[in-house]
Amino acid sequence: MTDKKPKILVIGAGPMGLAAAYQAAKQGYDVEVLEADDRPGGMAAHFDFDGLSIERFYHFCCLSDEDTLELLDELGRPDAMKWVSTKMGYYLDGRLMRWGNPVALLVAPGIGFITKVRYGLQAFYSTLRSDWERLDKLTAREWFEGWLGKKGYQRLWASLMELKFYELSDNVSAAWVWQRIKRIGKSRKSLLEERLGYIEGGSETLVKLLIDAIEARGGKIHYSARAAKIMVEDGGVSGVDTADGRRFSAEHVISTIPTPFVPGLLAETAPEITAPYERIRNVGVVCILHKLTRPVTDNFWVNISDPSMDIPGFVEFSNLRPTGDDHIVYVPYYMPQTNPIYDESDDYFIEKSYGYLKQVNPALTDEDRKASHVARLRYAQPVCEPDFLSILPDPVTPVRGLQIADTCFYYPEDRGVSESARYAKKLVENIVEGRA
Repeated sequence: MTDKKPKILVIGAGPMGLAAAYQAAKQGYDVEVLEADDRPGGMAAHFDFDGLSIERFYHFCCLSDEDTLELLDELGRPDAMKWVSTKMGYYLDGRLMRWGNPVALLVAPGIGFITKVRYGLQAFYSTLRSDWERLDKLTAREWFEGWLGKKGYQRLWASLMELKFYELSDNVSAAWVWQRIKRIGKSRKSLLEERLGYIEGGSETLVKLLIDAIEARGGKIHYSARAAKIMVEDGGVSGVDTADGRRFSAEHVISTIPTPFVPGLLAETAPEITAPYERIRNVGVVCILHKLTRPVTDNFWVNISDPSMDIPGFVEFSNLRPTGDDHIVYVPYYMPQTNPIYDESDDYFIEKSYGYLKQVNPALTDEDRKASHVARLRYAQPVCEPDFLSILPDPVTPVRGLQIADTCFYYPEDRGVSESARYAKKLVENIVEGRA
């Protein structure tokens, strides 16, 4: 007779939550997942956009995303990953220019030669660098100015940082920015060719594969089940109460939802452990999707540094993943939730963002816009400040059986499906090896 393994309850059916539930179910644990939304996927969730199934928030893969590739292979769909040669642009001084490779950098107008050399060396060295502890102590601005000088930073990076983090932009870790540069820089077939990937059918393909694998092993996923309280008894976790009055008992709880929600879940049962989660800042996002009859550019990503536009760029997703005869463009507005613009109407964002696309490509007309959609997320991007390593708590909490992590725990890596899959393994290993 074998001992029955303890029950594991996962809060959140985003990529990390589903990957954790899959890893736990694979180990033979009794697993249930609580998801507040009416669908799985978190930031990778799909919706019906005028007849097209697509992510509410854009996702792409890099050549270094080994955990995503491993997961697809394990789930029987290694063929689902498709790689595409992509291009990058920069809209600067009212004109669109090629960006993202040495030749484009050298011929780019309006940028001093010394700044170009310094920019190229910083990007190249970033792809080779593996030690990042020193960068954890610096702000992104200090790091950029150290390489490019103050004028170079203002020319090429200041607007991108300020239009994502606003008043928090001077308090972002250099290590976090470095890792983003490295990830994209390493996703190249050659110096002149960038290669990015997409999952055939979108992120929904991987989400469905994970759900099928979880349910095939006896796991359950509950939708519209928002966690309201994490129950604690005698120093250990005992389950979760949902907002609709249900109670789910478990010996282990893994929370993967954004950390700003965590203090509320523990306010009554373990308020003494909430301080680290209250410290972590997040900015929100309003992400506009446009379906067009024609492309805006031939780039996947376009950076924008123009005083007439309050966005740091846009993503022309159909230049990565085929979307038939339509052209799909994401225009993300990241900002602190306290920014008055965050609460503007959907129509405000739709009209303003499409006006910017017409500014980049004056050939676009109002008739070229077939449909638009606005997606909002209050906690979309953790703000990883300098010395973030010392701020991050251990995912294994002082409450026995309770682990807490969200995308900021990937630091210095940024949010991503591959990082979610990797970190999910760690959380389950903590249980298997008796650390949680």
